[in-house]
Amino acid sequence: MTTRALPEGRYGTGGRPPARWRRRLFAAVALVAGGIVAWVAYVNLGPAPISAERVSFAAQPGNAMSVTINVTRDDPSKPGVCIVRLRDNSGAESGRKEVYIPAGDNHSRQTTVVQSIDRPVTADVFGCSYEVPTYLSSS
Repeated sequence: MTTRALPEGRYGTGGRPPARWRRRLFAAVALVAGGIVAWVAYVNLGPAPISAERVSFAAQPGNAMSVTINVTRDDPSKPGVCIVRLRDNSGAESGRKEVYIPAGDNHSRQTTVVQSIDRPVTADVFGCSYEVPTYLSSS
């Protein structure tokens, strides 16, 4: 099989490879962008400074439920707040309560009773934070 020669001037020359400084600049920009993406992902998806998990829940009379949570935090000197919520049979949220977590140990257990507008069937922890509202603080 023979190869045909391309017409001159029609397709341009083969061109030169990019200059060495362009490759280095592109590599540096890619490294910086990758570092920024990694930092943002760590801040947003990394471990939470305070978190809680539900240990148990039990129905109480009058559309209420007793909920026990384990709280884990990285700074035991700061108080925190966790939001506990109840769900009814349809899965909709039927009750919610903010639970004050006083300063203390890295791991603590809190029990609270949450009122519901309908008969609750389960409970969970919505989230925790160190930003305690003034109406919850003990001082």
